[in-house]
Amino acid sequence: MAPNAPREAGVWRQTKALLFKNCLVKCRTKKSSVQEVLFPLFFLFWLILMSMMHPHRWYDEVPNSNLGVLDPSVLVNLVVGYTPPTRMAREIMRKVAYDNFEDGLITEEYLSEEDLEKASASKSSNFVGVVFKDAMSYQLRFPDMVAMASVYTESRASCSSLRTSCESITYWTSGFAALQACIDAAIIQVTQPVPTSAVGWLPSLHHRLIKVGKDL
Repeated sequence: MAPNAPREAGVWRQTKALLFKNCLVKCRTKKSSVQEVLFPLFFLFWLILMSMMHPHRWYDEVPNSNLGVLDPSVLVNLVVGYTPPTRMAREIMRKVAYDNFEDGLITEEYLSEEDLEKASASKSSNFVGVVFKDAMSYQLRFPDMVAMASVYTESRASCSSLRTSCESITYWTSGFAALQACIDAAIIQVTQPVPTSAVGWLPSLHHRLIKVGKDL
């Protein structure tokens, strides 16, 4: 133990010298030292103030809501443009237009996705686009009335009832879900001929939609 005593004493002296040096530096730079203390307190004050201005809200239980069946009639006034105008795309859109509507649905074909975007910008708000990636996949281009984010989070207060301010319901009210069901059914029929006995397996417009609520 005796040989270790001088080493421990040396470490303690170095520690005291370092602390004393730091104290001298802080005393000579009082302005920066005060800022180091006040800035964290200032930001803490603003965090507390913001939390008081926007307190956490507790909402009541949101029950499930029956939205009814998919209504294809909301698509009657829409103009559906699609690209590219391949044989498969034409056949799919022909089935969409005439298999679900007595008078047909207005469809327009465009040579490229750029032409479709230009048409969407120049036409009225009832224009929607369909971009076929291949025979089995596509993208729907709806106006801004539909929340297009893949993951969308909104306040539960706006969805406590069937109100237009609940953006998740716009997929139903705008015709997005109805058009998607029509295209899915047409793709299945064109790419995989379905026997009469299996028609019931196709995406149906008679399925009821439920807006799922949330328990407390």
